Parts: sequence; C-alpha cells; structure tokens
Amino acid sequence: MRYLILEDGSIYEGEGFGSKRETKGEVVFTTGMTGYQEAITDQSYADQILVFTNPLIGNYGITLADYESLEPGIKGVICHQVARYPDNWRMQTTLPDFLESLDIPGIQGIDTRELVKKLRMHGTMRGQICDSKEEAETVASELKKTNVTQGVISRVSTSTSYPVPGSKRNIVVVDFGLKNSILRELAKRDCNCVVLPYTVSAEKILSLKPDGVLLSNGPGDPLEMADAVEMVKEVEKHIPLMGICMGHQVFALANGAKTYKMKFGHRGFNHPVREIATGNIGFTSQNHGYAVDRDSVDPENLMITHVEVNDGTVEGLRHKKYPAFSVQFHPDSTPGPHDEESIFDYFMQMIDQRKEAQKHA
Repeated sequence: MRYLILEDGSIYEGEGFGSKRETKGEVVFTTGMTGYQEAITDQSYADQILVFTNPLIGNYGITLADYESLEPGIKGVICHQVARYPDNWRMQTTLPDFLESLDIPGIQGIDTRELVKKLRMHGTMRGQICDSKEEAETVASELKKTNVTQGVISRVSTSTSYPVPGSKRNIVVVDFGLKNSILRELAKRDCNCVVLPYTVSAEKILSLKPDGVLLSNGPGDPLEMADAVEMVKEVEKHIPLMGICMGHQVFALANGAKTYKMKFGHRGFNHPVREIATGNIGFTSQNHGYAVDRDSVDPENLMITHVEVNDGTVEGLRHKKYPAFSVQFHPDSTPGPHDEESIFDYFMQMIDQRKEAQKHA
C-alpha cells in the first residue's frame, strides 16, 4: 500500500504504480476526461501532484507523439483506477511503465471524488506520497512549512536557446515551461522559431529582430517573474507580442495589473470563455492556479477581451497602444477542444499588418 498525506493531516490509502519513490508537491485536480499523457507531461504541472477526476485513466496507453515535454516536472499522479488492459493502435507503452521510466509515482484506488471535494472546499493543499502513515502528523507539519513550488520555472525552462525551423515569420518564443503543442501550432503556420530561456533580456530579443514574440505557459507564481516583467515592458513597445497562461500573467504585470492565487484554479478543458466584443463562447483548455485581478486592470493601457463564464475571471487582455495581447487559456488545445485555436491566426495577422505598415512607412 501507498499513502497520500495532506498538510491538514488527511490520509488517503491506495495502491502504488509507476515509481516507488516518495515525493511531495502541491495537490491539484483536473476535470479532463482524456489527455492524461498531455497533462502529465505539461510543465505547468511541475512540482504538483495531479488528481484525475475521471475515474479511469491509462486506457489508451502512451505514445511519443503526445508528449508536451520529454522531461516533465510533475511530482505524482492520483487516480481512482488505472486501466489493466490498455489498447490503442498508437500505443507504445502503458501508463504505469511510462511513469516508472520517468521516476514519477502514482496511486490508484483512492476515493478521488472525496479528495476533490476537499480541495474545492478548502483550496489547494500540499501533499506527500509515501510508504507509511505512521508519521502522518510530522509529515503534515513539515508540509505546512514548505513552499513546494518556489522557483519552479527555473527548473523547467530551457537553459539554452534552440531553433524550430520554418520559412515564414520569425518568432521568438520565451520558455516559461513551454508545451510542445504551442510549437506545433506555430509550425502549422510555417513560422521560423527560436526558443529562448525565461531569463532572456529585452536587448537579446530585440537584437534578433523577430517579427513577433510569444510568451509561453508555465508553472508557479507570476510574482517571481520580475525580470521577465521588465523584459516585456520594453519588448511590447517594438514587436507584436502574444502571451499564453503564465505569459498572460506576466504581460498583465508588465502593464500595471496584479495577480492572485486562486482557491483551486482552473485545470481541465471544459472551461467556457466569452469573448466580450462578439459575445461568442468557446470551450477552452486551461491549467493555472493564478489569475489576473480584474479590478487592477488599468483601462488606460489594457482592454479585457475574454472572461470565464463561470466565475468571471480575466481570460484575455489586449494593449490599447501596442500590438500586444494575451490569453489565460491554452489555444493550442492539446488536450481539449479547438474552439480558440484561431488565436494563433490573429497573432499572425497582427504580425503581417505590422510588417506591411513598416514597409509603407
């Protein structure tokens, strides 16, 4: 048997699979019914223990084509049941073998409905996966003192720059915990990309003379991203810019808004988002525990373009002076619905309009 111990002293007993090591992380949940591989390999879940609300995962196995990162930073997986006999024509290995190869522990057999109810009621908690419950009180006490996600972006961002070749628009992608599916969307549009570390300076980006800059998704607290905020303040004045998830929050901070930690966040791909200008509602893929404070958005600089239908949180911003915008959701939609992938086309149009204007200036 293996155990999940939460910082409030709660103990959940289950059967271990994957890695046998002990681990601790921030315990969060996702409402997605499929896409377990993409979620597990999404660096936005780095330093977190992910609870799946869908009662069965692993039924179609694992394939190389669905990795969002090759070295995921997730700390553990919790589910009610792992499929005993997965089967799919694309399958290359099973979920338990996949987790074992990456040294990621998992627990099945837990009452995930009860666990998720607790997280919704009391908010996200820190937890530890371990082999014994004898020292549960001590473990809970230690968890309360531990900031399990501090400095997480430094552990998941690329340490060196690398190209993703194309032949059309030149795009700099700043890696805060980049999903491969974002690069796939840019590749579909034949963009020539250079991926740079989260520590990159505005001077370095401007020296490359890109047509556009994309700020990626990523884990952790956006308030730790002070250097990136300063970089955006300068870059947005000169180059069309798009932010996704963490990139959205950094863009907001760079323009005077504030962010806050949500009670239990948005994780899944059934989140309805309304575009204010048209009233259109799209279902979106989301994975974030922080949000932009709506009351802090300066109407002189920023326009709120999208809101979450259920709780009214800010899901999109556009700058009123510069060709720059951001969205909190994942328009790359892997996994999830493709309602909002046209956001990438909007970014391409913004770049092309800027280039055309400069040509005739």
